[in-house]
Amino acid sequence: MAVRSPRQRTVRIGWRHEVPVPDPGPPPRRPAPADRADPGRTAARRGPEASGDRPLKAALCGLGAVAALALALWPLRVLPGLMVFAALLACLAVAVPIAVALMQSRAVAAERAARERERLAERRRAEEEDLRRRQEEHAEEYRRWRVRHRAFEAQPRWYAFEPPAGVRTVVVVGGTEAGWSALLTGLGAARLADGADLSVVDLSGRAVAGDLVALARHCGARSRVRVLPADLPRLTLGTGLEAGDRARTLAAVAAAADPKSDTGRDRGLLERVLGALGADAGTDAVLAALRAVAAPDDGVHDDPSLGLLDAERRAAVRAACGTDRATADRAWELERHLAPFEGVGSRAEDEPPAQVSVVATDRAAGEVAARAYGAYAVAGLCRLLERGEDGAPWTGAVAVCGADAVPAAELDRLEEAAARAGAGLVLVFPEAGDEAMARVDGPGRMPVVMRQPGPRPAARLAEWFGEVPEVRLHRLSEVVGEALSGSVADGYADTEDPAQAATVPTAVRAPASVAPLDLVRHLRAASVWGRATAQAAPVDGDGGPRALRADVHGLRSLPPTAMLVPGEGGAVLADANPGIMTLATATLATVEDRPHGGAVVIGDGAGPPRPEDDEPPANVGPPPERLDWR
Repeated sequence: MAVRSPRQRTVRIGWRHEVPVPDPGPPPRRPAPADRADPGRTAARRGPEASGDRPLKAALCGLGAVAALALALWPLRVLPGLMVFAALLACLAVAVPIAVALMQSRAVAAERAARERERLAERRRAEEEDLRRRQEEHAEEYRRWRVRHRAFEAQPRWYAFEPPAGVRTVVVVGGTEAGWSALLTGLGAARLADGADLSVVDLSGRAVAGDLVALARHCGARSRVRVLPADLPRLTLGTGLEAGDRARTLAAVAAAADPKSDTGRDRGLLERVLGALGADAGTDAVLAALRAVAAPDDGVHDDPSLGLLDAERRAAVRAACGTDRATADRAWELERHLAPFEGVGSRAEDEPPAQVSVVATDRAAGEVAARAYGAYAVAGLCRLLERGEDGAPWTGAVAVCGADAVPAAELDRLEEAAARAGAGLVLVFPEAGDEAMARVDGPGRMPVVMRQPGPRPAARLAEWFGEVPEVRLHRLSEVVGEALSGSVADGYADTEDPAQAATVPTAVRAPASVAPLDLVRHLRAASVWGRATAQAAPVDGDGGPRALRADVHGLRSLPPTAMLVPGEGGAVLADANPGIMTLATATLATVEDRPHGGAVVIGDGAGPPRPEDDEPPANVGPPPERLDWR
């Protein structure tokens, strides 16, 4: 199992939803022109003045009628000429002031009308100037709104979520098989994009790395799956080691089967056995040697397994280990615990390194056997890492699903060996047990909380959080996570699609990076997460995130792919769904790496429209609201 790569790598364990540029809202409406002056209003103002001139006009008409009557009666000799002349002079004397008053009133009315027209013209010019100014302001405001709207529409909304610098171990507490499948597939996609390696120890009893293996095969990367105990004869992990390393590996298996055993004593006994047999002795020979220590010399006829060793080697083993009662009893116990590994590596062949390696346990083997197989796989990985050279952080990556089945001592050794070799480590615990809570804190570790299976671990995590934080949960996480909650296959034999393998042949290539666009295409074709997320893409823009509290109820109701990561600035909610990479709103940059901190910068090239020939700028944006007819 290759666990290192030639150069430093990054790791992506999920996606984080952020909208740094807020929605600018609806566009600003165009300014409405002011109501123009109505000529009827001017005529209405002149009505009182005309009504005031009516008595004078009536008086003039009356004086004219009296003068005409006097002139008409003079030829008829009704009135004498002197009286007619006196009447005319009297009418003229009265009519002249009245006529002068009417002329003055008309002049005053004309002057008022001229001033009114000037006032209306000045008002119209002011209104046009104000309309021009408001249109220019609206054009500038609309331009800025358009820039903000374009930035809002074009901005990424899903950012890559990576462990901070200095983190070497990611401790995942809780989760379901679907959430673990999403986490491993996303982590593997990031490793394939960088051309790096990933080793997975799957102790869940389900094919949680099935989508990862399918993705690797679709990308043309070499992958290898070993399901224990069926593939023990083909397993090369833990073989070819020196006597001390091999003895420590087998002692770890015995400790997993019997936690009360003395690991140091077992390791010493196995070292003496391997010293007598040689470091290249098979596991069946080691088991025969342990029986030889515990059985009498003449038991070779009753026990055919003792026939694997000749009398000289049996004597050498007994001389090296001793034949006292305590040693014999412990030899029997070791032989019983190591019996399932009798054929390990017996049919192993030299194979090229795999970019994605999976060692899984069969659920039918039982819980005790799963612990033994997991301890063997983890111990073998520790020996490989210890033999490697020092590397940069996350040069390689190792993931252990169901880490609660591995002895704590082996997890400690694995963490130390991974830190020295520069390999990142992902430990996945099914719930917040004692071992998981003991590893959530510490230098170089990042805790990740997923859905809790019961109220007790949820209450324990809520107490560990202290002040209950509130996070924003996106609807896409709920839709896709719940839709694929039961998508994990029961075994790795069910993960390969024969029809797809027959129609889409892919050549196995040497470890090399996969371009992001090619990786998106492979995710959509080979992973259920990619296909489901592509179908649920319209949900990405519908509605907003809802608030979720990290209390007991909130931790138990998290979507299968949701990850709650505590930090200095508060808890952060991420999504392990690898299909988010296929969305158009996803970016490989992190939230901390986004440019300008999410601010909108308006460039000088898109300045406000410049009016030409003193014409007002064109109206932009929606029209103003129509006034109520009432």
